[in-house]
Amino acid sequence: MDITHITSLLGGVALFLYGMTIMGAGLEKVAGGKMQSVLQRLTSSTLKGVLFGTLITGVIQSSAGTVVICIGLVNSGIMTLTQSVGVIMGANIGTTVTGQLIRLSDISGDSLLLTLIQPKTFAPVVAFCGMILYVFCRAAKKKNIGQILLGFGILFTGMSLMDTGVTPLKESAAFQQLFVSMSNPILGLLVGLVATVVIQSSSASVGILQALSSTGLVTFGSAIPILMGAHIGTAFTPLLTVGGSSKDGKRAAFIHLYFNIIGSLVLLVGIYAIKYTVGFPMWDDVMNKGAIANVHTLSSVIAMILFLPFAGVLTKLSRMTIRDNEEESQELSMPVLDERLYNSPAVALQQAKSAVVKMSSRADRNLSLAAPLLVTYDVDTVARVNVRENLIDRMEVTITNYLIKLADCELTDEESHTVSELLNFVTEYERIGDYAVNLTESAGELSDKEVHFSEQARREVMLLSSAVEEVVGLANRAFAEGDAHAAASVEPLEETIDDLCETLRSQHISRLKDGVCQIDTGVVFLDVLNNMERIADHCSNIAARLIGMESGDELDAHKLKRILHETTGGDYGSQLAEYRHKYLDALNGLKEPLTLPQ
Repeated sequence: MDITHITSLLGGVALFLYGMTIMGAGLEKVAGGKMQSVLQRLTSSTLKGVLFGTLITGVIQSSAGTVVICIGLVNSGIMTLTQSVGVIMGANIGTTVTGQLIRLSDISGDSLLLTLIQPKTFAPVVAFCGMILYVFCRAAKKKNIGQILLGFGILFTGMSLMDTGVTPLKESAAFQQLFVSMSNPILGLLVGLVATVVIQSSSASVGILQALSSTGLVTFGSAIPILMGAHIGTAFTPLLTVGGSSKDGKRAAFIHLYFNIIGSLVLLVGIYAIKYTVGFPMWDDVMNKGAIANVHTLSSVIAMILFLPFAGVLTKLSRMTIRDNEEESQELSMPVLDERLYNSPAVALQQAKSAVVKMSSRADRNLSLAAPLLVTYDVDTVARVNVRENLIDRMEVTITNYLIKLADCELTDEESHTVSELLNFVTEYERIGDYAVNLTESAGELSDKEVHFSEQARREVMLLSSAVEEVVGLANRAFAEGDAHAAASVEPLEETIDDLCETLRSQHISRLKDGVCQIDTGVVFLDVLNNMERIADHCSNIAARLIGMESGDELDAHKLKRILHETTGGDYGSQLAEYRHKYLDALNGLKEPLTLPQ
């Protein structure tokens, strides 16, 4: 094997992998917009999930890509963990389409038709057409189609170069001995696994094996363990993307891993059991590209059929690997809103209120998790916030729809008013949840830019977050207990928070002018103040509605503030003085770092 063949082999591998990459990227651009909606809607059963997982992976030519999308949908709560199992099984079948295309290289014959459909004939033409579309067309759709054609042509050109590069290996005694040793199932499995993990594509590693088949040294005995290893190796790519995912998102990645590991090992054990009992007459027969493609596809289909009745087992295994404690399971459960209770509106209203109370506690929890991120960023905590925020959004839709349907029932005037107010409370808590997520985004911006607040700014943020958490806690307790007196304590604290934010803005702008704080962090700090202030405003709205419901008056937040601000004495005045001392006076004497709120 001379230098020409080595460079041909290396160049062929490079073009093959590059062609596969850009073809997959182009296909994903064309299909990607519809891909998530298809996965979301058409996975009501495991079998449907298999079919659509196969279809979508066949289109984008990346089982890892499909599984990563699955993880994202599970992570966001759009798809359940159970729904993802079928899609993951189908992804393994869809990724074998590339091998079936590559087998076209084995077509031979003297007729014009057979010559034209050989990849070495049409690949350059397809690549040229793709280049025309990609380079000279401005429309995004045509450019994407051009990218697909270009990738397709480059892929097969690379395959042809690999075939040329490996031709001398058929005469190499060392290479022959290497493939004889691959008949050892453990060694072959490891080679396929490592190659696929390194390349991060089972389609690519199988394609390289198909190229090697032109040497005439690849037998069924040496190829089968490598193919089983490729199945396992492709499951490791999605595991690299689960950092910051929810627990269910991580479980989806482990379902993919367990399915591939168990399925491949079961098939390998079954194949060798047959070999050493009944025997395989074609075990030492030479494989061509088509035979390799067929074994790759058939093994994926058999693994899917074996696991189809046991989809729940994969889910249980993933839950055993990534465990929930009892508190998390309870905290992240959706409330049950029974429409049969519409016949008893008072009970239905109480059930709806309990659901809103759960929503309020989750918004509160998100705030308590988000604020410390501004000082110490943690991707796992961000994931927990995002999971809970997705749950809050889904709760908003569920509770709102339940209350709207309840409003169509025969209700008393008081019950109708309660329905309207609960709808308003749902909106208030959903907005508090949104602002908590905004805080995580501000923390992420600091982390991405690798900057941080000054020590003084950190202490100020901690003080402000303590005040905001307290006002949210007050509003939540007042709402849960229906206590208008407790709600009255919200407004003096909210007014204190407004004053605190105004003071912090002035001080921070002064630090910016003096060069104590960086410009990058200055904008983020002001965003944090705005979000904290908005959270307190929504707590004021909640308190106003509670007081209004108690008094029978329609009090909005502005009217409540006007009434309370006119009262300088009494409980309001004393509470205002108490909160000012607790926070504004503390700000004036802030010297030592404060402890982050838990």
